[in-house]
Amino acid sequence: MTEQVTVYFGEDLTRYGFGEGHPFGPDRLYAFWEETVKQGLDNKINIAPPVACSEKDLLLFHSPDYVERVKSMSQSGNGYLDQGDTPAFPGIFEAASFVVGSDLDGLGKIISGETPRVFVPIAGLHHGRRDGAAGFCALNDCGVLIETLRQKFNIRRIAYVDIDAHHGDGVFYAFENDPDVVFADMHEDGRFLYPGTGFANETGKGDAVNTKLNIPMAPGSNDDAFHREWPRVEEFLRIAKPEIILLQAGADSIKNDPITDMEFTPAAHGYAAQRLCRLAEEFCQGRIIVMGGGGYNRTNLALAWNEVLKSLLN
Repeated sequence: MTEQVTVYFGEDLTRYGFGEGHPFGPDRLYAFWEETVKQGLDNKINIAPPVACSEKDLLLFHSPDYVERVKSMSQSGNGYLDQGDTPAFPGIFEAASFVVGSDLDGLGKIISGETPRVFVPIAGLHHGRRDGAAGFCALNDCGVLIETLRQKFNIRRIAYVDIDAHHGDGVFYAFENDPDVVFADMHEDGRFLYPGTGFANETGKGDAVNTKLNIPMAPGSNDDAFHREWPRVEEFLRIAKPEIILLQAGADSIKNDPITDMEFTPAAHGYAAQRLCRLAEEFCQGRIIVMGGGGYNRTNLALAWNEVLKSLLN
């Protein structure tokens, strides 16, 4: 009997965090899980323990020099991996490896038919570059996932959807010239929020022109604005007919996040996941993997990610 939804949960995923009091702190996973238990959803899912990836996995996306740099700074635990957003800490390499590895383990379960839907709450590190860190993202699990799909499983047509308040620049620019990676991103306008990218005229380059959809939204955009724009995402994906869907469900686009200016409610996240599940059933044999992404108001992320989880279950 296959389980409909697999969720990765365990202490090893909490290791990826930058200390108590930091927006990306180790308590984010438990905030989500307490709400999951409160709503009784833990009894309806397959709970999987975190799994570490190999260095070979990372090299499908990241440069060898950068992987060595993260390993070295992980041992010393000093300094920053970028220009000041992503501090090194002792064991950051191993912690990030559990994020990437849980994605990949979930992908293996999807490909084998063990489960069609996977959710990894502490994942979606979408700012990481092939050769560098950025925005709390030491590695880029999304990028490793995409490269693994193509190089290991020969799945070419991949849809990446991102509703985090921040533009998924690490994914976008890594695959900007790649027509097989269909990219749709709703985010706060880069004129007002990090990383300052993701403008509507950024639609891909070369053979990949018009395979990328960036939807910058004004600060204060609410669910009405979300529902006005969302049909564009569905239309875009229908034209693409992907073989699998990846969703980065960052909850920092919800009202009262401490570092962003968007005003979605958790219902928007549940709706996005619900609609993407329908598209996955239509085009992808049901295959969808969700990464939690950002979200720094603990109540918001707990409610939003559980709305996503309910959509995956339904």
